[in-house]
Amino acid sequence: MTLERGALLYNRYRILEILGQGGMGSIYRAVDDNLGVEVAVKENLFTTEEYARQFRREAVILASLKHPNLPRVSDHFVIEGQGQYLVMDYIEGEDLRERMDNVPVVAEAEAIVVGVAICDAMNYMHTQRPPVLHRDIKPGNVRISPNGHIFLVDFGLAKIVQGGQQTATGARAMTPGYSPPEQYGAARTDQRSDVFSLGATLYAAVTGTIPEDSLARTMEQTELTPVRKRNPKVSRRLASAIEKALSVHPDDRFQSAEEFKQALLSARGVTLRRFAEQGTLPPASLDENDPLFDDTSPFVDQRQVISPAQKSASLPLPVSTPLTPDDSYPELDLSSPKKRSRRKRGKGCLVALLLLVTVLVIGGVTLIRFDPELTNRVMGMMPQIAAVFQTPTVAQPPAPTYTAMVMVETATVEEEDIATATLEVIAPEAPTATSEPTETATPTLEPTITPTSEPTLTPSITPQGGGYGQIAFASDRTEIPQIWIVNGDGSELRQVTNTQQGACQPSWSPDGNQIVFISPCDTHREVYPGSSLFIINTDGTGLMPLPTIGGGDFDPDWSPDGKKIVFTSMRERGVPQIYIMNLEDRSVTRISNGEKWDFQPSWSADGEQISFISTRNGPYQIWYMNADGSSALRFSSSGNKWNMYPVWSPDKQLIVFTQSETEKGVPRLYAVRYPDGASSEFRVYPFAGNIPMRKANFSPDGFWLVLESWPDGVNHDIYIMTPNGAERSQLTADPALDFDPDWRPILP
Repeated sequence: MTLERGALLYNRYRILEILGQGGMGSIYRAVDDNLGVEVAVKENLFTTEEYARQFRREAVILASLKHPNLPRVSDHFVIEGQGQYLVMDYIEGEDLRERMDNVPVVAEAEAIVVGVAICDAMNYMHTQRPPVLHRDIKPGNVRISPNGHIFLVDFGLAKIVQGGQQTATGARAMTPGYSPPEQYGAARTDQRSDVFSLGATLYAAVTGTIPEDSLARTMEQTELTPVRKRNPKVSRRLASAIEKALSVHPDDRFQSAEEFKQALLSARGVTLRRFAEQGTLPPASLDENDPLFDDTSPFVDQRQVISPAQKSASLPLPVSTPLTPDDSYPELDLSSPKKRSRRKRGKGCLVALLLLVTVLVIGGVTLIRFDPELTNRVMGMMPQIAAVFQTPTVAQPPAPTYTAMVMVETATVEEEDIATATLEVIAPEAPTATSEPTETATPTLEPTITPTSEPTLTPSITPQGGGYGQIAFASDRTEIPQIWIVNGDGSELRQVTNTQQGACQPSWSPDGNQIVFISPCDTHREVYPGSSLFIINTDGTGLMPLPTIGGGDFDPDWSPDGKKIVFTSMRERGVPQIYIMNLEDRSVTRISNGEKWDFQPSWSADGEQISFISTRNGPYQIWYMNADGSSALRFSSSGNKWNMYPVWSPDKQLIVFTQSETEKGVPRLYAVRYPDGASSEFRVYPFAGNIPMRKANFSPDGFWLVLESWPDGVNHDIYIMTPNGAERSQLTADPALDFDPDWRPILP
């Protein structure tokens, strides 16, 4: 239940506005009626023993920390039957993620000051007894007040380390790109894990791009793109420091936050060090391109920083003189770097103009002394001279408007992430003279065969789910993927979820009234580190998270009896394994062997078997096992081909799956008969040529397949067709990425 504006909470805190909302509760801006100060109130609506213990632990951790770069907790209370509440300082301003949205890249000087301030906060936490780790440092959790003061916020995932034992306050949720590899699964984390996350945060700030995911780098699926390759203007020292912090092996990183801080301070000059050590962003008058920021400049020690009071008294303040608490800097300039650059160039031109006038005047006086007639000639030229020095009037654009920060983090969707998912099966465009090479592996496709005409189809399907056949799918048409529902004839499209970190992989409950899905989700992937399972009603109400212990839970599939959900999790050593959750008591049981990758499970219609993909014998092959994990057998033998997304037909006669010749090859639909296996493998819709097709799913009556396809090589949409490829029809045609289709089951 969301608190209304004006509501009085706990007879003390009057709600002013809601700052953000998530699956577990909301964050409010409120006024403490007792003290007359504004506060932030964090809400936890899930009062089960596990969630209550996690929330209390967060309160204890935050209440024990007192540092200028950390928020202060002032109260914690429980309202029976309603929820738990945490009261802390309200920090007005924006977060680093919002600042990154307003500029192409964050100025190097600002990034260093942010890094040093967070290092100070980290060092304070890491040196507590017992030590405290944050575990979720990212741009959305770095907050900047209007006067430039920097705070590290949101300790929902923090943990206390006691004698080698690690006590977590919450689920080990991961943020791809920002989380170190040891944070996936149950591996041990320490202060070097926070160093990695800060390095990733600074990488994203100065390059405008989230670094490659650490788990993929550990598995040698990708490499870290050097900082200076993305932004050549970054100094070599800063780039080197950030890249060292991002080492996948903890021993190769900075071994403490203090080490990282000193490396950041050594990246630029003495002037910048002053602001960095105070944890405050420098005023706009200090330009990162100024030679005074170069520690090799002979003028570096001559820089002066003057407070407003000293300006009025015309008394310069040497750099070596510490500022008192009453001193303040000019208001931080939040305008774009281009606008700042234009102002600086204007000041430089004015100085040059004055010098030129002075030289001309002195030279003119000297010449007139030797040539009196020169005066008349000069006066006759004054109109032309005046025209040369006339300063044109330039209309200034209006000052940008900035929105105050919402205190819940949101996932940022990177355009290149979506492009990477698309390029898995798309033929590259012909290069142009201005195009630059991309590091994304792109397959070479044979000429795409596109049918000259598509039949118009309105399928006649048994009414189900309260209406005609319906399909749930994921789409990023609202910038970040959400779950959508559309009728089997393409009508009545509507959005179901509105999660801030994205949602995908929908799977219907057997009664057709609920959907289980995963979040966070930024695009289509094979694995989703850091994701969790959620259940929502089909009308978008009743959002409920399912318990998790971190690592990443994904690939959910509801059992035919509605009592269980089978899913993939990376909670143990970061290796995908298959688990079953009993929805009655929320207990979780692992049913795979734990040695190789097992993922993408799918129930048979009778609930007795589960098919899945495994790497137990080479590339991705189809296996199946009993619902309790016993009698696991390999079902396909496709050599070096890659198989994905197996799904059973309702009569249990077929398993339809996606197959490609190579890891990044063109995906096609194949089927294999049960229980014959590999000997009966055949291609679905053999006349489709190189039209890519992926992740098919049967209609409840078994007469139709729904799938993702992109015949033009670009636009991913949802299609339906018969299992032999006839009556192929396009359901969606939005330019966005539409994926993960699932057909709604029949209501009894």
